[in-house]
Amino acid sequence: MSMSLSAATRSPPAAPAARPAVPVAALAAALALALPPRAAAHEDAPETRLLDTVVVTAAAPSASLVFETDPRLPRQPVPASDGADYLKTIPGFTAVRNGGSNGDPVLRGMFGSRLNLLSNDGAMPGACPARMDNPMSYVAPETYDRLVVIKGPQTVQWGPGASAGTVRFVREPETFDAPGLRVRGSLLAGANGRNDQTLDATAGAPRGYVRVGTNRSQADDYRDGAGDLVPSLWKKWSADASFGWTPDRDTLLEATVGAGDGQARYAGRGMDGVQFRRSSYALRFEKTRIGGALDALQANAYVNDADHVMDNYSLRDPNPMGPMPMAMVSNVDRRTSGGRAAATWKVGAWEIVTGLDAQRSRHRERNAMHGENYRAMAWQKDADFSNLGAFAEATWRLAARERLVAGARVDRARVRDARPVAGMMGMPNPTAGQRRRDMLRSGFLRFERTLAGDAATGPALTWYAGLGHAERMPDYWELFSPNLGPPGAANAFAGVQPERTTQIDLGLQYRGARASAWISAYAGRIQDYILFTYREGGMMGMTSRVANVDAAIRGGEAGVAFRPAPDWKLEGTLAYAWGEQRATGAPLPQMPPLDARLSLAYDDRTWSFGALLRGVAAQHRVSVEQGNVVGRDLGRSAGFATVAVNAGYRFDERLVLTAGIDNLFDRDYSEHLNLSGSADFGYPADPVRIHEPGRTGWMKLTYAY
Repeated sequence: MSMSLSAATRSPPAAPAARPAVPVAALAAALALALPPRAAAHEDAPETRLLDTVVVTAAAPSASLVFETDPRLPRQPVPASDGADYLKTIPGFTAVRNGGSNGDPVLRGMFGSRLNLLSNDGAMPGACPARMDNPMSYVAPETYDRLVVIKGPQTVQWGPGASAGTVRFVREPETFDAPGLRVRGSLLAGANGRNDQTLDATAGAPRGYVRVGTNRSQADDYRDGAGDLVPSLWKKWSADASFGWTPDRDTLLEATVGAGDGQARYAGRGMDGVQFRRSSYALRFEKTRIGGALDALQANAYVNDADHVMDNYSLRDPNPMGPMPMAMVSNVDRRTSGGRAAATWKVGAWEIVTGLDAQRSRHRERNAMHGENYRAMAWQKDADFSNLGAFAEATWRLAARERLVAGARVDRARVRDARPVAGMMGMPNPTAGQRRRDMLRSGFLRFERTLAGDAATGPALTWYAGLGHAERMPDYWELFSPNLGPPGAANAFAGVQPERTTQIDLGLQYRGARASAWISAYAGRIQDYILFTYREGGMMGMTSRVANVDAAIRGGEAGVAFRPAPDWKLEGTLAYAWGEQRATGAPLPQMPPLDARLSLAYDDRTWSFGALLRGVAAQHRVSVEQGNVVGRDLGRSAGFATVAVNAGYRFDERLVLTAGIDNLFDRDYSEHLNLSGSADFGYPADPVRIHEPGRTGWMKLTYAY
């Protein structure tokens, strides 16, 4: 399939009215008025300063298989509107493009609940049967302090499954030595009506604090490199408030409440999201430096509600020739509650974390035609999930430069099919009221050794080798979304088996004064890999069948950074993923192609400049019409290369202005992982990938104290 199409083959909607540009002076003035002058604080109180990397273009591992970054920093391409967007900064991550926001993250070609996606250590799985509101849709990256990614089945501490990796957006507890105020805010303006505001403020004293974080983000439909309009507008907001009690520096009790909402138009879907309402409640307890063998206790509990509304008439016109010719609305709701308790033990050369975690999730829905009051209709529950897990993870320091890390967990997973009928025809559901129960076992063993030096005092060379195994219960989208189950099974609920992944991870890291480099490689076998196959269903649209196959995967990532002079940095990364269906030798679908990035940056602590070159190879290994609940292989894809530039100026330690231009040469291109354009917006019947934004300028002002 050609990488681009002429304007004659696509008929996107007319452009919305242009919004006036927001001048930089107005941004600066608004932020200055919004933030009060710095209050006097204790001389030992920590200060927030903007002396980190000005614009993030790639992240390097902080430890074996662990990537950690500050999601509050600007990134390029244009600073992220959701969690999936920010994850693309980490080598190995991509996202399924379906509009301007709320893409679905993919790590090493693995998708869905193979990734354990957590925000503040709570699960927010979303409600849409096609993952329109995936877990990262509800994450505003700038309202979190840390983003932590653990690749592969190399931890058991953060929940079941996680065969591809674990993603944690984390808010740190606050401490104050004297009464004070900390504030961080930002304003962003850009092309296509991009307009963001973020404010994170904490007031506190030695005995406690109150933290409030708010975010608003908005953009219009964007134009691709050919100048064609892509339906992609979004508008969203979120707000969270935390109340912490700190009777001493080693004890924390914190309560958090949060809410959010938004809407988004999708070029690649039959409906748009007109409501993304979120309600969140959480409690957290931490006790550290207890003394003796028991060193720390941690516990948290949460309740997250996703109330999501989709329709085909608020942000588009119904297509009389499509599978939904009449105006329709669907309201889906998912409540997920759970908790975790963990104890950290330190005995000699051993550090052991033991704990329990639990989760319960209820899903329900209601549907109506346009004009009907769908909110007056009764909810119909269709699924109940629950999971209870126990885990232990130990680190044994064999010697000054060697350590062994191992973990094991067992989970009891349950799910009940509450659907009285199945499918749009309203036929009786053959598995109505039935329950599934599975015992799932996971574990890993990893050896790490520093060959030379000490990362804290000089150059260091470290290697690691790990073997991990993860068993994963099929998720909501794999049990309830497909039209058909495996051959011979009544439906997906009755026939889809748990997925079992066994994987080897190898890596090498070097850190020196002027240069650093790293490489990570993996190879694995997946028994009962859950695979979707799509077929045209006539007037019913596309139908999907889900089945289990055995698969083999391998690939890796690498990076290098070099400072030729104190103010200059040259950096490059490479990521590759490969997969195969073992029985047939066919490629595993939805595998991203080879992706390379090369950046050059200058930063003298006042001025900064940077350039990013991204090159992506063509992808010829495809399985057409196979994939997952969101995307499928549409055919071969062409390679492309794009250039982005950025610049920044530090007015002082707390005020920074950054700006950038993405896709500098206005290339017309599309990513391999993609959805096909909807006929509702004039896209042709033959699948056409959604193209990426053309030249996009943006400017961001950040202030912190």
